[in-house]
Amino acid sequence: MLIHLDFETYSDVSIKKAGAFRYIQSPTFEILLCAYSVDDGPVRVLDLTVPQERDYFNTAFKDLIFRNDSVLMAYNAAFEAGCIARHFGVDFTPAYVAKFRDTMLHGLYAGYPAGLDATGRALGIPEDKQKLNTGKALIRYFCVPCKPTKANGGRTRNYPHHDPDKWRLFKEYNAQDVEAEMEIARFLSTFPVPAEVQKQWETDLIINARGVAVDMDFVHGALEMGDTVRTELTDEAVKISGLYNPNSVRQLSQWLSDETGEDVSNLRKETVAEMLGRDDNSAEVNRMLEIRQELGKTSTKKYDAIEEAVCADGRVRGLLQFYGANRTGRWAGRLVQVQNLPRTYTEPLELARELVKGRKLDALRVIYGSPNDTLSQLIRTAFVAAPGNVLIDADFSAIEARVISWLAGEEWRLEVFRTHGKIYEASASQMFGVPLERIKKGNPEYSLRQRGKVAELALGYQGGVPAMRQMDTGKLLADLPDEEIQDIVDKWRNTNPKIRNLWYSFNDAAIRVIQNGGSVRVRCCTISRECDCIRETSCLTIALPSGRKLYYIDPAVGENRWGGPSISYMGMDQTTKKWRRIETYGGKLVENVVQAIARDCLAQAVDRLEAAGLPVVFHIHDEVVIDTPAFGSNDAMLGKVVEIMSLPIPWAQGLPLGADGWVGRFFKKD
Repeated sequence: MLIHLDFETYSDVSIKKAGAFRYIQSPTFEILLCAYSVDDGPVRVLDLTVPQERDYFNTAFKDLIFRNDSVLMAYNAAFEAGCIARHFGVDFTPAYVAKFRDTMLHGLYAGYPAGLDATGRALGIPEDKQKLNTGKALIRYFCVPCKPTKANGGRTRNYPHHDPDKWRLFKEYNAQDVEAEMEIARFLSTFPVPAEVQKQWETDLIINARGVAVDMDFVHGALEMGDTVRTELTDEAVKISGLYNPNSVRQLSQWLSDETGEDVSNLRKETVAEMLGRDDNSAEVNRMLEIRQELGKTSTKKYDAIEEAVCADGRVRGLLQFYGANRTGRWAGRLVQVQNLPRTYTEPLELARELVKGRKLDALRVIYGSPNDTLSQLIRTAFVAAPGNVLIDADFSAIEARVISWLAGEEWRLEVFRTHGKIYEASASQMFGVPLERIKKGNPEYSLRQRGKVAELALGYQGGVPAMRQMDTGKLLADLPDEEIQDIVDKWRNTNPKIRNLWYSFNDAAIRVIQNGGSVRVRCCTISRECDCIRETSCLTIALPSGRKLYYIDPAVGENRWGGPSISYMGMDQTTKKWRRIETYGGKLVENVVQAIARDCLAQAVDRLEAAGLPVVFHIHDEVVIDTPAFGSNDAMLGKVVEIMSLPIPWAQGLPLGADGWVGRFFKKD
């Protein structure tokens, strides 16, 4: 039995700031409306503010949704799963989450954007903007606290009886959401979500519901220190400049212009850094620029996010977004954005954490320097093991480099990964004809390692000189002219001919199937043109060795700026967040495939770790974090996790996997 459903709810917690789990766990949380359809029948709405309908929801409807054969489908079904679990007091067990199907996941899997409205627009489902705006206004009226005023009698919440007409409209809106979700499900039915991806979604929901423990004493100490530092720096800036608000870009830009006699049009990070490097600055100008740098650091924003999201039991939940990158299916971060945390260079970490917890700002400044910089680095350490447990962290070693080598069949690289694993040194050795053993610290040839490293990071996906410049973050190649950089590019491509050929193979195959239909096999992937003739939907798909597919909507072949063939498709522009036509090429397709395969390796590892009784609390890119009671020495525990992550993958025979990591009480970047 298939039940499409959608809830309208109330909570005094901001779901945008705190996330769904904290929102649902609020004592004020309640389900207001439940719109549903059984087996694609007519949509009905249960009004849970009416006692009789609430009783029906708690009895007959409960029996319906918990029937063994019932499947519950919703857009962003993780929310409905959380609401039902909270309302009926059930846990996120494997059997419970297996009842749900997510139309948002289905859309993301098939290459469409997130968001009920955005998905509908991309699919060409007619949109009534007036109804959409009305719906948003109704949510603001009934689902969040209201500001007390004289006109509303000082109340902090609007109930149905305060505006019966709006309430009737709200019920209609609730029903329309289910109808829209059902229409999207019908549109997407031609391109089903594989069972394995559905199972991964279920595991992800369990991990998100599990959450990770947070040291809130440490978080509060960091927030207090951050406030103190900002106040000190602002007061100092006011004294130096006389400005009313030295944090104002307009005010400070004008002050710097007056002081230097130059037009200062912006205060971007690179502009401030460039100005600080000048010899003719006054001491006051330099100090104001230094203060600007310090104030510009967002050292406490993630601490604020933790404080907003932490649940009553001291755990943060919902940190991962399944299929956050809808081209490759990689996970994205939510709330605290664990996928984008600063690295930790501070040593010793334990002392720094204790100083923060003790609010010892002066000692922190003396020992570690800039408090803002230190607090920024320490954000990782806010995540801790549960009492009596340890964290085990393991990270795939050079996973993308391994995958692209395996995908292309570049044997010399695979041999590197089967043996010593020093791909930067090996790449430099191959490119420049220098014996590998010479490329080590203390030898003049060691400088070649940096060239090998930048080349490895920049060139695997058909990058050239601009990519090399961008990846040279340490500016160790900055003095080289473009001609010498191009020479490195050429050497790398000549050293890796099978990777170079892979780009052109993917490009040619994609053009062929777009123009002629059918399928073309490229190594272990199959590129196809798939169509839904009834709905006039066409996709370019790339079937991965795992069985998962990458989707490119409405593909076309046009002409690029050099007069050659250009592949394009409809997708979400990551800069503008607009649904538009996007160009791609062989190297980019290879990048998508490599990152997708790396993602599938991670998913396989997570499944294996969970099956072994090693509970994952979150993961970042190619890194997993486990919270578990100790079961031996640190070496033994890490060895067990590394062993599991390095196991051969059935659909990737011959792919050499490796991992390394650490064991500790708090999260860090080793």
